[in-house]
Amino acid sequence: MSHPTPHPVRLADEITRQLGQLADHLSQLPPPQAAQVIARVLDPDTGVLGGVTHLVATGSVFAKDQAERGALPAEVWLALGHASNELGDITLDLDEHKDTLQRVGAQPATPAAKPPAPAPLVVRRRR
Repeated sequence: MSHPTPHPVRLADEITRQLGQLADHLSQLPPPQAAQVIARVLDPDTGVLGGVTHLVATGSVFAKDQAERGALPAEVWLALGHASNELGDITLDLDEHKDTLQRVGAQPATPAAKPPAPAPLVVRRRR
């Protein structure tokens, strides 16, 4: 006899499926709507990225407890803690741009007479 899938596992699967759908929709949206969606996803308090960061941090606490009991290798806890810290840093970095995305998302979707000049891209590497 097979065991039914527990509710939290089904919830994780459903969230993953919906994130895929959101990414598919995002690629099809006009720029103002796409900017609105991205701004909401990046919101550190109520957005997807903040939620994932919190989830990984919670997983790290769980892994620490299990590592202390010997049920998980300490490397699992360390990896989740590292991921949690990195996601927290990324969330803070991206939060700086949320207002700009919201502003772009609030603009009407009218075709411009002259397309805006492309901005030079600068890549920063974090260490």
